Amino acid sequence: MDTPEGKLAALGLALPSPPAAAGAYVPSVRAGNLLFLAGTLPMQNGKVAFTGKVSREQDRLQHGYDAARLCALNALANIKAAIGSLDKVVRIVSVSGFVNGVDDFSGSPGVVNGASELFVAVFGDAGRHARAAVSVNGLPLGASVEIAVIAELAA
Repeated sequence: MDTPEGKLAALGLALPSPPAAAGAYVPSVRAGNLLFLAGTLPMQNGKVAFTGKVSREQDRLQHGYDAARLCALNALANIKAAIGSLDKVVRIVSVSGFVNGVDDFSGSPGVVNGASELFVAVFGDAGRHARAAVSVNGLPLGASVEIAVIAELAA
């Protein structure tokens, strides 16, 4: 249970199949001990599970939070696909979160906490990271949230 995947299991979560790239890019690029992940959407069974705008209404805020959490789970799947084991993650360095928000939406930090809190639950202090959380006017495939992650890996 002290492994990242053990912690996921304790949360009732399992890594999905890593989402495929949806364009002319790769899901991740390793540069030295850093792994840069492409933007990750809230994919489930090959489809975007959370679409539409996030707003201040409680149900839409929860929708966004859950979307960000699923993005983080998919990012973990992409990390494992790239390096073979989440045990090789030294720390989550940075998360950039993009929230498909209504005009004047300022709750992006709370939404992106869905991803940030999952990384902390899985990696403890090594899951704490620098972060940007911004509201945008649209995301690929109408997704509600997209995150990009940089992870430090063991040498």
